[in-house]
Amino acid sequence: MSTISRFEDLEIWQLARIQAKEIFGLINDGIFSNDYELINQIKRSSGSVMDNIAEGFEKFSTKEFAQALVIAKGSNGEVRSQLYRAFDRKYITEDVLKIHLEKSEIIGSKIMAFIKYLNSSNYKNKATNATSASNLQRPTSNFQHKTSNS
Repeated sequence: MSTISRFEDLEIWQLARIQAKEIFGLINDGIFSNDYELINQIKRSSGSVMDNIAEGFEKFSTKEFAQALVIAKGSNGEVRSQLYRAFDRKYITEDVLKIHLEKSEIIGSKIMAFIKYLNSSNYKNKATNATSASNLQRPTSNFQHKTSNS
């Protein structure tokens, strides 16, 4: 059984960080970069996913951590919706849309699985210095698939 003592060690945070970096690459590419409203929204929501995971980890209760993960999952849904808007405005191709939607869905599923884990386990948060994380894994290499816009 491994112990997670930093939010940076959480797979869900690592994947959310990759997503935020890739979204930043998309919004700085070509015509997309002129839609300031959409750029601001997708940049904020993609950053919010990783930030809420980090914030929740640093909270003092499992309940607060789980609630922060719910917020992160909601922000992740916003990212997907904004990707559809980018596609509808012809800022990204259908292939790019599909790649990023798949990655976002993976993050959402993993966040939900972690919420369920927190709610059904003896998980102790950072404040008690006993974070049990035996079922957490490192990011998989297939998630880091390169696109022409990454």
